[in-house]
Amino acid sequence: MSSLSAVARIAYLASETLVDSLPPLPSNPEFASPFTSVSQLSRRRPNLISVPYGGDPAATLLRATGSALTSFTTLSNSQTIARLVLRLAELASSPLVLHIAVLNDLSDVLILRTVVPYFLLSTTAQQAHDNALLASKLARSQKTAVVHAFFSTKEGSDTATELSEENVLNFLFDEKGLVNGSNDHTNGVNGHANGVNGHSGGTNGHTNGVNGHTNGTNGIDSSEDVEDDGVALQLFRAYEAAALNTLKAVRRPIRPFTLTGSSEPTTIIFILGKASFEASVEGLSFVDVSLLSPLLPSRILGAIPSTVTSVIVLEQVQNWSLKWTPLYLEVVSAVQQRNHATRPTVHSGVLGDSTQITQVELLKVLQKISQSTSPLRLRLGSTNEGKVPFQVPHIPKHELSYTKILAHLFRERLDISNSPNLIPAQGELATSPEFALGRVRGQIDERTKLLTAVQDLLQSGNINSELHTLLSKWVLAKDDDIRSRSLGQQITQKLELANPSVGVQRVLALRSHFPSVSRWIIGSDAWSYDLGSSGLHHAIASGLNVNILILDTLPYSQRNSADPTRRKHDIGLYAMNHGDVYVASVAIYSSYAQVLQALIEADKFNGPSVILAYLPYENEDVPALGILKETKLAVDAGYWPLYRWDPSKELSGEEPFTLDSDAVKNDLQAFLDRQNHLSQLVRSKPQLATELVSSLGETVKEIRKKKALHSYNDLLTNLDAPPLTILYASDGGNAEKVAKRLSNRAQARGLSTTLSTMDTMSLESLRQEEFVAFITSTAGQGEPPQNGRQLFKAINAAAANESDLLSNLRYAVLGMGDSHYWPRPEDTHYYNKPGKDLDARLEKLGGTRFAALGLSDDQDADGYQTGYKVWEPQLWKALGVDSIEVTEAEPEPITNEHIKAASNYLRGTILEGLEDNSTGSLAPSDGQLTKFHGIYQQDDRDIRDERLAQGVEPAFAFMIRVRMPGGVCTPEQWLTINQIADEHGSGTFKITTRQTFQFHGVIKRHLKSAIQDINRVLLDTLAACGDVNRNVVCSSIPTMSKLHAQVYQFAVSVSQHLVPRTTAYHEIWLDKKLVAGEALKDHEPLYGEFYLPRKFKVAIAVPPTNDVDVFANDLGFIAIVDGNGELAGFNVTVGGGMGVTHGDKKTYPRTGDIIGFCTPEQGKYIAEKVMLTQRDNGNRADRKNARVKYTIDRMGLDVFKSEVEKRLGYQLQPAKPSAFDRNVDDYGWSTGEDGRHHFTMFIENGRIQDESGKEFKSGLREIAKIHKGAFRLTTNQHLLISDIPTEDLPKIKNLLSKYKMDNLSHSGLRLSSSACVAFPTCGLAMAESERYLPILVDKVEKICEENGLRNDAIVMRMTGCPNGCARPYVAEIAFIGKAPGVYLMLLGGGYYGQRLNKIYRETVTEPEILDILKPMIERYALERNDGEHFGDWTIRAGYIAATTSGKEWYHRMGGEEQFA
Repeated sequence: MSSLSAVARIAYLASETLVDSLPPLPSNPEFASPFTSVSQLSRRRPNLISVPYGGDPAATLLRATGSALTSFTTLSNSQTIARLVLRLAELASSPLVLHIAVLNDLSDVLILRTVVPYFLLSTTAQQAHDNALLASKLARSQKTAVVHAFFSTKEGSDTATELSEENVLNFLFDEKGLVNGSNDHTNGVNGHANGVNGHSGGTNGHTNGVNGHTNGTNGIDSSEDVEDDGVALQLFRAYEAAALNTLKAVRRPIRPFTLTGSSEPTTIIFILGKASFEASVEGLSFVDVSLLSPLLPSRILGAIPSTVTSVIVLEQVQNWSLKWTPLYLEVVSAVQQRNHATRPTVHSGVLGDSTQITQVELLKVLQKISQSTSPLRLRLGSTNEGKVPFQVPHIPKHELSYTKILAHLFRERLDISNSPNLIPAQGELATSPEFALGRVRGQIDERTKLLTAVQDLLQSGNINSELHTLLSKWVLAKDDDIRSRSLGQQITQKLELANPSVGVQRVLALRSHFPSVSRWIIGSDAWSYDLGSSGLHHAIASGLNVNILILDTLPYSQRNSADPTRRKHDIGLYAMNHGDVYVASVAIYSSYAQVLQALIEADKFNGPSVILAYLPYENEDVPALGILKETKLAVDAGYWPLYRWDPSKELSGEEPFTLDSDAVKNDLQAFLDRQNHLSQLVRSKPQLATELVSSLGETVKEIRKKKALHSYNDLLTNLDAPPLTILYASDGGNAEKVAKRLSNRAQARGLSTTLSTMDTMSLESLRQEEFVAFITSTAGQGEPPQNGRQLFKAINAAAANESDLLSNLRYAVLGMGDSHYWPRPEDTHYYNKPGKDLDARLEKLGGTRFAALGLSDDQDADGYQTGYKVWEPQLWKALGVDSIEVTEAEPEPITNEHIKAASNYLRGTILEGLEDNSTGSLAPSDGQLTKFHGIYQQDDRDIRDERLAQGVEPAFAFMIRVRMPGGVCTPEQWLTINQIADEHGSGTFKITTRQTFQFHGVIKRHLKSAIQDINRVLLDTLAACGDVNRNVVCSSIPTMSKLHAQVYQFAVSVSQHLVPRTTAYHEIWLDKKLVAGEALKDHEPLYGEFYLPRKFKVAIAVPPTNDVDVFANDLGFIAIVDGNGELAGFNVTVGGGMGVTHGDKKTYPRTGDIIGFCTPEQGKYIAEKVMLTQRDNGNRADRKNARVKYTIDRMGLDVFKSEVEKRLGYQLQPAKPSAFDRNVDDYGWSTGEDGRHHFTMFIENGRIQDESGKEFKSGLREIAKIHKGAFRLTTNQHLLISDIPTEDLPKIKNLLSKYKMDNLSHSGLRLSSSACVAFPTCGLAMAESERYLPILVDKVEKICEENGLRNDAIVMRMTGCPNGCARPYVAEIAFIGKAPGVYLMLLGGGYYGQRLNKIYRETVTEPEILDILKPMIERYALERNDGEHFGDWTIRAGYIAATTSGKEWYHRMGGEEQFA
């Protein structure tokens, strides 16, 4: 008996409900044959439910949770596992066994390990039989879920001795020997029977057993003290007890580990997978793992003798996507508890096919680890990596009978919208009804556009009379099956010969929609499964003219064994209840004529049509005669009534319902007697299929009722509990999250809670409160956050008067801070200063603590959670609710991922928010979504306190950023941007480091008009921000006109290729047509509904100038020019990124790595595949670690590159030689190859405004009025007036001079400086940047001038926060804001952006900056070598260490010892 047959037999005998997941057709169900064999011999009859491939097995399992034991059987596949893992947590406390057969890889099934208490693995048929028994016993007795994964073996290759049915049932239903894993074990070593977990007598070459306990020390050195987790230990004891009972039944030991090989090994190999090592190597032993959860550290260490110096963990996970494998993590964690002196090195490895592994290969592995001092990633055995490519689904031959009728009836008019033939072009989802409905909607919209275009062309008068006649005829006959096609062909021929006007081109572009087609969507469990009937629901609600043919293949004789929630004959009743849908129930083997009539009527009906087609067969081997018999039984018995329902007949007074079958069930006949039309079928128990008619609203109401009842019961039991007020002050959001969590947990304990910010509470109101919990984070230099400062000020003022103002108040304070944020000893008092001060002031005002001061530190192991977990229980104890057990799960925090998924492709409630005149802001969730539309919500922080004191909301306004690939705009566009700044913004606008424009100060009611103005000049703001590809930037090369044109066009093509396809932008801002009724969703072919984990930035550089800082971008293209000056292609870089979080060493900047070369034609597709690799592998759980740089460091550069190349279908070419020598702009006049002239002007920090002596805004407006060329923006925030004809030079130069824009006599330091916006508009800013950097440059450039360095470029950059908008981490000198007037100082960046700088001082103020730079610059002037740049010199001189990679950014920070 094979392993699969053995497991199938046990599952059948042990279960009350048996759920079998079917494989895709034409594969035969692997478990079906064993089930049939057992059923013929057994008296047991479990309820057997088959779930079709593509179905939702978890939903079926949830409905079976009432069974004493439910078993689930399936072959391992990613689709089934993914659908299980989403809901398995709900099943974890149900008696459930998941028997999953695997072939040669455990990668998919191991995902389930984290959501179930027990995970067993079997590698032989006998072990699979015994573990299936053990799993069933565990699940039944412990009322818990157990995963049993086993390797499927061929019949005859590996057999199992089976237990008789009587013994199986006696074993499963005998509860005497198993009492919560008690210690009543006999005849064993330390309570383990006959080697259950302890071997004796030298079994397999050992004396004390895998887990044999020696001297009471769990089998490890007595000097070690290992404590197992209490919950895991309890689970393990239950496993041991069940294993003992299984041993008694089968007379074979059941071990979590099996150890073979040397008795005194120096190397031990843990194996998770199917291994068969014939070789024997001295000093080497093997541990085969069959229990993966729970896995106790003490048991792992018990299997590793003290003689072992190296441990290898081999796991059969060829397609594992994460860095660390599961068993490796368990072993490493356990080994860490061993004394350092005896701790072995642990290596991870992937196990392949072990049948051909020789002694030589094992020795090579041992030699490799002996030569390495650090852990290695090993491979042993041949592996077959990569996933099987998706295949076009097989359509069963019987189902072709209906599709052939459709083809016969409608011929060339037939369009099956989810045909499998679409898969090669449109992907795996093309056959799903939901996807097909979207395709239909798109086609109908396109045909509507064609009708509009034809009507516009008729009205234009620009066509001849013959064409006018043909178009008029088509408009009248557009819905005619034959004439619409023939007229369309004639019209197309005439239009192709006509003058190519815009109207003609519009019609020709849509000519494929001239013919009237018959659109059909086919629903089949075999190849187009409609998960949750979502496609059907949407089609019926949409009102679209689409026909749906739903095949029901369940034989009448098996009707009682089917899933009752998917009764397809209920679909017709549900559809008829909608009132405006054509419905028919047909059976081709009962009435061929009725099928034809129904299909023709459905095609003619103007609206949705649903045809239920009966085709009963089990498999393709069933003969037509068998289908005929089943059909006759179903129709004659009334199980499958034949009818047609045409609601359009009601308009003419006809009966809409036609009964075509002679046999009608009594409940249907009774219904027809009561009403003239059928709207609902009443059964003796009126219940339709849950999946079809259940309302989400009703479900929510039911949940709310239960929750209300639960809350009411809690209220009754806790009436004596005092009310709790929770006040928080938060800038970054963490304190707010903690406060909300505390409020939820208090309410779950029956407390009445009030939650608000501190500044909403006055001191007078605080006097009236009884119990108040304060939660405050730390801002600036120990200052309270913005939304708590008023209350802090009031409390400080009252405390100064030494009054007992708050004598009735009982309070608790939680302070949240970062102990490393202020590293200098003299600054340590800033740590958690607001919390400490508040606690002391409240005590001084007479308040009484009901819980000690809590301090959360971001540097703790769990971050701020560590301190919070200590503080919270004190509150419950003081409030008398600590004994209440909270069983309700906490609500999952709403993240950006939830917001994106629920946004309906970036719509959210933005439109409603724009119409809300009661506030100047948008909802927080909409504030996240508007970023994708190029809009950030901000407020004026300069007057925030003033407005708060006035009792009004902050001065909300919005920043708008334009998407302008390559940074090129026309004079007309410049004038419009200038006008928008005046009419809708703050009167100024800014050139950004992403080579585009942004406006500040746009109030909410001006948003739409401003964006419409931008779009009027053929620009937009879509994807200028958000978790998408941002504005694509490229080098500005004034002297190479042809090359710049090619590179610019490449930037545009990449941008257009990666732009989101959602229509939400046009609907919200440009008042385009909305998607009707939400029946049809947008489709994002690249991004999907979740978009990217984080932003994605692309840059294109042209050597020798790296003005775009190509290595600072997620994806970079470095132009390679051939010998003729032509663009040959690009070197490709990946993994750059600037953002960091202060104090969080999991975050760091990174420069990109070059991975190869591509041609210009390949570029946009490489950009797509890199982005998609990030989409599917980026960290969506932690936005701080979600950029491409972290994905690459987690996956490994080679793995990431391989994944990109796999998606491309080819390998990148080797990189070509290239070199950079600067990243600053080339200021002044230059002449291009084409003879046109260019002027690069310096605009400090990119701000376009008029100020004394620098009237840039007015001057550039005047230039735009006469300029015939273009404007080019640079990523250094400067501007090129480009493509000036020679004859216009005098006029342009005069205007430059008049408005003082031709002044380039600045220092090299100033010309190389750059700053972000920061205060007052940026909500993330911690310090000044744009307004302060010019002042600092004034002072530093004096030092440079004193040392003869006025004209030497030193790249200096400043940002107001660590997010890095001005790319400070590749500057030679950088300052990053930490608090007002306080900065992080960095040194050592590469002059042309090739190297990261490093933190030199963690907190500096202006005097300290000048004190540091003055002697440093003096030395640089004296000691530098020829051509040596400042960043390089600081490393050579010993001030700072060079940064070799992003992960090494913190290494040796703080300056080298010589000058620290």
